[in-house]
Amino acid sequence: MTVAVETGTWQLDSTTSTVAVRHKTFWGLVTVKGTFAAVTGNGEVRPDGSAVGTITLDAASLDTRNAKRDEHLRSADFLDAAHHPEITFAVRSAELRDGDGVHVVGQLTVRGISRPSSFTGRLVGADDGSLTLDAEFSVDREHFGMSWNQLGMMRGLTTIATTLRFTRTAAA
Repeated sequence: MTVAVETGTWQLDSTTSTVAVRHKTFWGLVTVKGTFAAVTGNGEVRPDGSAVGTITLDAASLDTRNAKRDEHLRSADFLDAAHHPEITFAVRSAELRDGDGVHVVGQLTVRGISRPSSFTGRLVGADDGSLTLDAEFSVDREHFGMSWNQLGMMRGLTTIATTLRFTRTAAA
């Protein structure tokens, strides 16, 4: 799909957008999966076709369908949601490339620690009123101060999978 996305401001539709995480644990035998229930964001498509914006997750809204595990993931061992209630991804540049590929460059901030991040997503739908971007990328949780690893059970990278639907904001 080759689409020219309309310039202007766009708002994340939090009711149809998802941000999910996957991480192997128990020495790679079990994959823990979860989603963030509270996701907000906005963006701007510039006249040159590039985009900037911000996605914000409520760290305490992570749900893995296991209350005890969720409490631990929100604790200081992991997300430290009490002291760092938001996880943000500040998009410095998003450019449509190779048909439906979207190259994204930004800064991920977790637990107050910011790191550069880039990945390629896919524009899976776009019209004059909405656009949807799917992306999957991996992060090293230790880069964000999450080094808890009892008995070496949790190794490797955490995978983030997103489907982000934006709607065009009416001009003022």
